[in-house]
Amino acid sequence: MPDPKDDKKTENGDKTKKSPEEKSVQTRHTVTVDGVEIRYTATAGTLLLKEEDDTVKASVFYVAYTRDDVKDVGSRPLTFSFNGGPGSSSVWMHLGMLGPRIVQMNEDGSAPPPPYKLRENPHSVLDVTDLVFIDPVGTGYSRPAPGEKPDQFHGYKQDIESVGEFIRLLTTRLKRWSSPKFLIGESYGTTRAAGLAGHLLERHGLVFNGVMLISTILNFQTARFTVGNDLPNLLFLPTYTATAWYHGQLPADLQARPLRQVLDEVEAFVMGEYALALMRGDSLPAADRADIAAKLARFTGLDASYVERTNLRVDIFRFTKELLRDQRRTVGRLDSRFIGIDRDAAGEMFEFDPSYSVIQGLYTATLNDYVRRDLRFESDLAYEILSNLYQKWDYSNVQNQYLNVAETLRQALTQNPFMKVFVANGYYDLATPYFATQYTFNHLQLDQALHGNISMGFYEAGHMMYVHPPSLVQIKHDLAGFIRQSVAAEGVAPVKSLPQR
Repeated sequence: MPDPKDDKKTENGDKTKKSPEEKSVQTRHTVTVDGVEIRYTATAGTLLLKEEDDTVKASVFYVAYTRDDVKDVGSRPLTFSFNGGPGSSSVWMHLGMLGPRIVQMNEDGSAPPPPYKLRENPHSVLDVTDLVFIDPVGTGYSRPAPGEKPDQFHGYKQDIESVGEFIRLLTTRLKRWSSPKFLIGESYGTTRAAGLAGHLLERHGLVFNGVMLISTILNFQTARFTVGNDLPNLLFLPTYTATAWYHGQLPADLQARPLRQVLDEVEAFVMGEYALALMRGDSLPAADRADIAAKLARFTGLDASYVERTNLRVDIFRFTKELLRDQRRTVGRLDSRFIGIDRDAAGEMFEFDPSYSVIQGLYTATLNDYVRRDLRFESDLAYEILSNLYQKWDYSNVQNQYLNVAETLRQALTQNPFMKVFVANGYYDLATPYFATQYTFNHLQLDQALHGNISMGFYEAGHMMYVHPPSLVQIKHDLAGFIRQSVAAEGVAPVKSLPQR
């Protein structure tokens, strides 16, 4: 006779469904990283999130990799990885950068024709840290328990609490509280990582040695092209310039110079003349307006009359459509090196992001094959690579303002001054532009004594810089060095609080 405890009524009350169960599968493999063979165990499984009364709230899917030849796991770093969206699974950094298997790309970073394959990743960070890839609820194979409302997981605070509970529970299960611990997030995953660094410290006293932010967005005001918010118009401009330079659309004198030199010039323009012009708004004299339009045209590869018609404010989606309009081509948002073809060249914005479409099928096919064939985990659920959760994400905790977790990160750094932060930026990233990230960190109001805790890397690629083979090599070197230094460094001594006499 079935146990009634195993059944739970759904919201409409007319059906019962069996509560999910935890399951995991372990397999053993080898990978050669930097010429050294590493034996490791892969664990693919689900972990149940429960209330203290044992009510199951959700089933979270994860893949963990642990090195086999480690005698003292307490001294071995452990890194929790997730992507963003919100609504993205962990597949991108898993099979694109960090894990022991990686998607097979062409030498120029483009996708080959199907069928797609994985290969060993000689640039995995498994040589320096164990890895756990987390699919937040509603992504991958992770789902709410039957009868549980999905929206209790789909918002900034809800997401931090559920992913934080997963990290706490798995850290406990694996007996890794004494291990050096790291977070690595990409895109909205950087928002999550900053939130988790503060939440887990305050809620559970769980501290991290380091946080790695890949293609960062902490202050959403820097990336929202809304009327009255001029920050994105300023902060996206250097990436517009990098994009135009890559596609050969700048004037000859700029085109002949190295990219970094060109960016130095446009950054100075942004911080000076352009910022002052936008601050003046409609009071800007006509002659000055024409001068700014000409300079914006010079730095974007767009026509000065077009720039003037935008009121000196070129929206990202207008830019991706306009730059190569005369060639009937568009440029990508995630990676502006990629070009696409729309039905016509007259639209306001592109029909699709060519930098996403080129990798979507590649990562989807390889993940689905890898999970069953190599990791031996079986599920008939659709593996949600990138769901539409971003369309209904709950930001009610910041009503009538922009979400800004930079302050959460500042507080975490102040309370845990031994924690380090590494920030990776792609020059061709129009989703989270590098100059917007620099602006955010320049406005942390972090105490001068802690400035050395933050370091940055820059790559001649886009949002997922690791699809560019040279950038993959560079970022592996940067991440591995960051992890080693964060574990070895003594850090900044906390300020002592002395009792008053």
